[in-house]
Amino acid sequence: MEAVKAHMTIDCNEVSQKDLNKIIADSAKQGIKEVLIKNPQAKHNLGVGITDPIHIVYEGDVGYYACSLSDHISAVVHGTAGWAIGENLMNGEIVVEGNAASSTAASMRGGTVVVKGSSGARTGIGLKGGTLIVGGNVGYMTGFMMQKGRMIICGNAGKALGDSMYAGTIYVAGDIAELGNGAEIVELPAEEYEEIRSTMEGYGMKAPASFKKIVCNGMLHNFNKKEFGVWKTVL
Repeated sequence: MEAVKAHMTIDCNEVSQKDLNKIIADSAKQGIKEVLIKNPQAKHNLGVGITDPIHIVYEGDVGYYACSLSDHISAVVHGTAGWAIGENLMNGEIVVEGNAASSTAASMRGGTVVVKGSSGARTGIGLKGGTLIVGGNVGYMTGFMMQKGRMIICGNAGKALGDSMYAGTIYVAGDIAELGNGAEIVELPAEEYEEIRSTMEGYGMKAPASFKKIVCNGMLHNFNKKEFGVWKTVL
């Protein structure tokens, strides 16, 4: 019986995105450990819907939705990423060496997404679990309707940070342009900072000297029509 190959290479110039995703999925099922994607050229939907363990290395920029709707994968992007990388990730690990566009890790349910550069608007929107680390800045409405998990932001955050978040935690080292509705800054325990520092060291990143901790203040959890004035003020 022929031994299973540990590695394989796919050239995006030679296959369509649809065929590429099928090749990756089939390779993972066959036990291939790593796939190198050459010439991604910021094409969209690369590595989508992969649900078996495999390590994917993108040798360049990726477009929209890379590695989304996936489970048990690990991936490294040696470049930048378009909208919604890691969207609906169930578990696994994605590392972007450069910047990422809007909606990074949208609705992520588990695992870890790391953007070593900056990320755009609506980063971590609808986050439902896992850890999202951004080494630079994030845009407006980051963490909107966040439900679980944590975000670690080493730079500045735009307006409406954590707007309408239900639960979870956002850590920001830099300036916050504006907190969103229902979000508040609370004290950061020393042990939480140490855990952040340790996590970042695992990705070759140095943690800033301090963070602000942002959580939900609970004011949006219940609506009483008899107190509409309070509700209107919060909104």
